[in-house]
Parts: sequence; C-alpha cells; structure tokens
Amino acid sequence: MKRLITTLLTVLALTACQSDNAGQDILAPVQELRHGLMQGYLHEEPPLNSAAFLPPPPASGSAHQAADDAASEALKGLEGGPRWTQAAVDAELHFPAAAQIFSCALDASVTEVQTPALYRLLQRSLSDFGLASYPAKRAHQRQRPFLINGGEICTPDDREMLETDGSYPSGHSAIGWGWALTLSQLAPARAEALLTRGRAYVQSRMVCNVHWLSDTQAGMAVGAAAFARLQNNPLFQATMAAARQELNQANLERPDTATCDAEAAALATLQ
Repeated sequence: MKRLITTLLTVLALTACQSDNAGQDILAPVQELRHGLMQGYLHEEPPLNSAAFLPPPPASGSAHQAADDAASEALKGLEGGPRWTQAAVDAELHFPAAAQIFSCALDASVTEVQTPALYRLLQRSLSDFGLASYPAKRAHQRQRPFLINGGEICTPDDREMLETDGSYPSGHSAIGWGWALTLSQLAPARAEALLTRGRAYVQSRMVCNVHWLSDTQAGMAVGAAAFARLQNNPLFQATMAAARQELNQANLERPDTATCDAEAAALATLQ
C-alpha cells in the first residue's frame, strides 16, 4: 500500500509538470478514431504516403516472391507451440494489454497509473505508425499468406477482417518497429534489448501466417518514416520528455520475472 501511494503521488507530480511541456496538456482527452483507437499526433498534418516511397510488393513468380514463400514455409513448424502463442500475444493492439509488449525489454511495467505519459505515447503513436501503412495497403491489395498456403493463423477471430485487409506493408510491423525506435530513444541503455524485441515482434507476424517477409520489411520502413516525422511534432516531443522522467523514477515497478522468462524462452525458438 505504501508503495502504491508513493507511486500515485509521483504520478500526480509528473502530471502537474506535464501541462507545462510545450504549453500543452499532454494527457488531455483525445478524440477516438474508432473504439479503442486514439487520434495520433500527426492527425493535423498531411498523411504520410507510404505508397510513394515503398517499392511494389514482389510479383508472382519472381525471385523475391520465392524468397517470401520459403521464409513462410520455414516457420510452419512453429504452429501450436510457444512461439505461435507469443505471436498471438503480440497481435493484440488493444490497451492495456498492448502497453506491456515491450515491458520485459524495457525492464519497466508500462501502466496508465505508473507511467501515464508513456502509456499515452504508445496509444497515440500507434495510430501514427499503423495508419501510415494504409496508402500502400490500398494501392497494392496484396493477398496474405494464409489465403495462398491455406494454413492456420494464430488469431482465428481476426481471419475475416484480415481477408480483405491488404498484406503489404504490415501495419503491425510499422507499429512494433516504431515503438521499438521510440522506446530506444527514451531508454538508450536498453536500446539493444528493445530493438531485438522489436525485430521479434515483427517476426511474429510471419509466425502467425498473416504476413510475408517483404510485408514486414516494408512495415519497418513505414514505422521508421513515421518516427522520423514525429521528431518534428512538439506534442510528441513534450510527451517523450515526460515519459523519460517517468522511466527515471527510483521506485519504478518492474515486470513479472516469470512472465519475462516465458517470453524469452518463446522468442529464443526463433532468432
């Protein structure tokens, strides 16, 4: 109880400072684009046109498509195992679950109570990273692997939606890599672990049989491009500054050791 009270007092103190950053309240209510999807930091700026800077996806029968086929085939043996289960966990982009994806790599629990600025940062940037993939998705409407190879996917409840959502580039990969870059900037001492987790997160989309290798590579490029654009957004930078303060708290709660050990074991099956 004493630790909880101390944490709440720290959060209140940080929140009081957060209203002064860039003259804006970084935790002010934000419009939802739809249920659970918060408006991003770049919503008032011209959209990032991923179709303009990404090459087209591999053509049918090309050497690049053969490489995609081989990469997907190599992961078939993971179906139903720990890495498959981890891929399903990684697919969840609803909060609060999504806030914990990088907690083990960050060595800090990310919650709305303990780290409100970081929590908000992940919520809002999700839209910036993910939506940047859609110009290219709509331009190419590439079919997903499971529609070609007839295999299962790790999130069967999403199957109907995924059937009509273009595969190239991977929106999840844009988000995961964008978050890895963001967190690496916030916690440079943890950069190697965070970037390794970001790469594993991207691989989860292939393990799940919902993206080709080239989809994930293009998604990472989209995430990096959106991250670069966010560097010029004052509110994003103000929220980053507040999140950095939160991560420097002396009494920061750490993630559950058993959960992190299980995650590490699952991810170790695919390096």
